[in-house]
Amino acid sequence: MHARIALFTLAGSLATLQPAALADTALTIYSSAQPGGIPAEWYRPVPGQNNWVNYSSIPGYAVVKEDRSIAFEKGEGELSFTGVAALLDPTTVSFISLDDESTKVLEQDYRFDLVSNEKLIQRFIDQPVTVMTTQGSDRMAHSGTLLSASGGLVLQKDSGGIVTIRDYDTIDFPSLPGGLLTKPTLVWKTWSPAGGEQETRLSYQTTGITWWADYNLVFTPGEDANSGTVDVGAWVSILNKSGGTYADAKLKLVAGEVNRAPVRETRSMMRGGGVLMEAAADAAPKGFEEKSFFEYHLYTLGRPATIPDNSTKQLELFEGSPRVPAEKVFVYDGARDAERVSVYLEFENDEDEGLGIPLPAGRVRVSQVDTADGSLEFVGEDTIDHTPRAERVSVKVGNAFDIVGERSIQRNDRDNARKTLVQEIEVTLRNRKADPVDVVVRERLIGYAGAQIVKASTDHEKIDAQTIEFPVTLAPDEEKVVTYTVRYTW
Repeated sequence: MHARIALFTLAGSLATLQPAALADTALTIYSSAQPGGIPAEWYRPVPGQNNWVNYSSIPGYAVVKEDRSIAFEKGEGELSFTGVAALLDPTTVSFISLDDESTKVLEQDYRFDLVSNEKLIQRFIDQPVTVMTTQGSDRMAHSGTLLSASGGLVLQKDSGGIVTIRDYDTIDFPSLPGGLLTKPTLVWKTWSPAGGEQETRLSYQTTGITWWADYNLVFTPGEDANSGTVDVGAWVSILNKSGGTYADAKLKLVAGEVNRAPVRETRSMMRGGGVLMEAAADAAPKGFEEKSFFEYHLYTLGRPATIPDNSTKQLELFEGSPRVPAEKVFVYDGARDAERVSVYLEFENDEDEGLGIPLPAGRVRVSQVDTADGSLEFVGEDTIDHTPRAERVSVKVGNAFDIVGERSIQRNDRDNARKTLVQEIEVTLRNRKADPVDVVVRERLIGYAGAQIVKASTDHEKIDAQTIEFPVTLAPDEEKVVTYTVRYTW
């Protein structure tokens, strides 16, 4: 249950490696990722495509907290702290000693000049190297002073001659240049009046990490075309490209709109869910438990979890909720889509219906079982916003094949002198299904003007200042016409 991070003791220069300290790690991940907005190349390589990603721009960040035992020198000393995330923000590093509040970090260097082929070559300009090449079946060694690496290698041989090498196999460097590191490192100058072993706490923020929620719904049709049930499953995905691995971390999940102050162009207001994942070390393995926390919702995982670097990890948000009563709602919104009738699945996020769990924003995928062979077939997907308990969840699945709608404006009289506009709208619906269906005709009113429904062919409901709805029931192969007249004044 511990993350192991190597500690070095320095006294002016790097000294003997000390035994690695044991660390209790907690991870808090905040996300501004839009549901369904994470491209595939961020969390898995796409063959045949350029998979380069600026991971510091991933829409999220994390707060990392580690408790560990560290041996301090008495008085002034130095520590080299490795194993931190490569994309950490050094301005956010916080350190305290839990045993001696007088122990302090006086200075900090964040050294991130990591070794790479390009940096090694640049550091060895004007230095001796050996370059290996292949000509046919023969391998040749070229030794000399590296003069340039622009467009190929230029070597000055010991004899004084110059050789240029465009294609080569390897370069042998005599040593690792000073200042180049294999891991990102925090170097601290410390002050400890007593010195010795102390329990400490380190925390910092890092970019390159985010999370999102995914929901899987399996729809089972009911006795009529407008009813059924859904089996609801929910998962959290954590994308870690921060350059750090968090072993056996304490995990919690916070869902809500968490504000973060902007910092220049590379930092924006982080809005969305946040994940802080935490669990007691001796807790029995179990899933998330939810509670209110400030103005957000906190989901506590009852077991430690390891979040490796360069990985996408899935955790079940809650156990599946089977056979939640659902409605299949057909909506004709002719002002926005004159030809299609949309299909929604709607259900109550309520304990009586088998849920009652605040749902983080996420993508919802809907499938249905083909009873002919028992296979599960994908039928559509949508996104939902953060949804409190006891609220209705509405998922747009697609468009109806066998229900047709048409909309036209029969009258459009505008009187600028009287500042009025009178419109007569006609909506025609046809049901080509073998079963009766209920369809909602959704009409949009002009937002900048006062609206009054003067006449309507059927009952309607005012949803808000700009929306009215007409419920229509259609028998198989039946056609119905809805008309209404609206007067606008301004």
